[in-house]
Amino acid sequence: MGCADPRGIPHGGPDPMADARPIHRVRISGFWMDRTEVTNAQFAAFVKATGYVTVAERTPKAEDFPDAPPENLVAGSVVFTPPAGPVQLDNHLRWWAYVAGADWRHPLGPGSSIDGYDDSPVVHIAYEDAEAYAAWAGKRLPTEAEWEFAARGGLAGATYPWGEEFRPRGRWMANTWQGTFPRENTADDGFKGIAPVARYPANAYGLHDMSGNVWEWCADWYRPDTYATDAAATPVTDDPRGPDSSFDPQEPGRSKRVQRGGSYLCTDQYCARYIVGTRGKGEISSATNHIGFRCVKTP
Repeated sequence: MGCADPRGIPHGGPDPMADARPIHRVRISGFWMDRTEVTNAQFAAFVKATGYVTVAERTPKAEDFPDAPPENLVAGSVVFTPPAGPVQLDNHLRWWAYVAGADWRHPLGPGSSIDGYDDSPVVHIAYEDAEAYAAWAGKRLPTEAEWEFAARGGLAGATYPWGEEFRPRGRWMANTWQGTFPRENTADDGFKGIAPVARYPANAYGLHDMSGNVWEWCADWYRPDTYATDAAATPVTDDPRGPDSSFDPQEPGRSKRVQRGGSYLCTDQYCARYIVGTRGKGEISSATNHIGFRCVKTP
């Protein structure tokens, strides 16, 4: 579990991925995993059956944001918007913005729609939204170790879910970013934004989009030292469930869960987390238009 420093390998990107080391041994009990990310149609069925309202659709409470002016307390979510011209990659606010009215039904904000996109992954999903759907479906969210075990498809130590080459025989294997990030996505892989599920080859376990397309929530709290702690405790960790609490030194006051797989916005210019052993993280009450999930079930 984990990955070596990918800098210097083709498509490895600029990040050392230090939180994905040391590479260590993990033993996983059997489980079932959804073949694809949860789709708009599947999430719509859940909402219809339960009346569930996602975090992005709820008006933020003043007590949760005491420093925010009242006019800013409106329901919405974070949306990617390409800048008009070249920008430095040291400030993500140049391409991310909070959009009032953005949610799973309106992924780009008011006026946008998921009509005709039943097979696309549902997005703008906060952690509690994913948990609620999983419970309704009689499933749960995967642990980080389960997710990586499944994503590898039996190819222990490989760079990608399909092997070592990013594009074997010139074939696109995942929905990622081509062109100049974040200004222009040339869509050489066939999709400028999110792709419908299962449009790219499955891995050896029959799972689609384990790299790219949308980020996927895992059940574990995020800490950058999780792997070091596990590796120091035992030669082989059985069914790890992650730490008891979250800590991100970049934002120490925010509770975060692990996210895995990268998204269509991943590129070796900025974020090469389409590499299967790498780790992502997300604040539990936040979502964007490239965060979704899939579920697992214990036999």
